[in-house]
Amino acid sequence: MPDDSDFREYVTGRLDKLRRTAYLLCGDWHAADDVTSTAIMKLMRRWPRIRELENIDSYARQTLLRTWLDERRRPWRREWATAVLPVRAVTAADRVVDERLAILGHLAALPARRRAVIVLRFYEDLSVEDTAEVLGCSTGTVKSQTARALDTLRAALVPAPDDAEEATR
Repeated sequence: MPDDSDFREYVTGRLDKLRRTAYLLCGDWHAADDVTSTAIMKLMRRWPRIRELENIDSYARQTLLRTWLDERRRPWRREWATAVLPVRAVTAADRVVDERLAILGHLAALPARRRAVIVLRFYEDLSVEDTAEVLGCSTGTVKSQTARALDTLRAALVPAPDDAEEATR
């Protein structure tokens, strides 16, 4: 049996970051766990070849992203369970949670590529060039997708002025 201590060490050190990135892509912790587990299994199968790479983190990130995209294409991922919740008093902590959920909802409403660009650029803090490499596109595409995604998010998050007088202020 081959020694896999270096793989275990790598995964142990990166698991939380991979899981958080998957959550930002999925918007659901359970789906993020599934995507992360699947991506780690893919990495493990190819580990003898991957360990020789210069930038293993980039390969892992790309594997995670492609795994998420594959999961989105599955028919059962298009179904959403909903329930009617009872009305209750709203506290300050609830408002913070509501704001976070609203932002995550707007992020989830973005098309897959724009969402991936936002997560990679602003959460993973990748450069335009690194993001283009992970997504397999040009830097111009990353820039345009980032601009369009940010415009969409701004439009959704910033309320429009009620009348022309407010617009001039």
